[in-house]
Amino acid sequence: MEPLKLKISFLSLFAFLLCVSFSYSQQGNVTVNQDKKIDVLLNLKKEMNKSDDDSDRYKIQVYSGNRSGAQSAQSEFSKTFADWKPTMQYETPNFKIWAGNFRTRLEADRALQKIKRTFPSAFIFKPKNNNSK
Repeated sequence: MEPLKLKISFLSLFAFLLCVSFSYSQQGNVTVNQDKKIDVLLNLKKEMNKSDDDSDRYKIQVYSGNRSGAQSAQSEFSKTFADWKPTMQYETPNFKIWAGNFRTRLEADRALQKIKRTFPSAFIFKPKNNNSK
């Protein structure tokens, strides 16, 4: 009787392992059909995202006033905040220091909280689109 139980157990185990191995051994090929222009569009989008002049971005104005004040504000900003490169803009009659190039308002708000500790008059804005003039 003992050898019969052993054979049944062995055959049951063998059948179970055979079923498991066949049920999980799937193979297949995946073919992706996409338009060739998608790669061109993705590269174009990457280039657009790199642009500093994109009007959909937010910036922070740190200073507005005379040239010497703007230069000292730009220098102080560069020393204090290495993460954001400040740029000087001239809009008659003032020189302005702008910093950052934030994709979302939330990013700009977070940066503004840090910047306001040193430059309390700083504020967030969206630059005007130069192409629409």
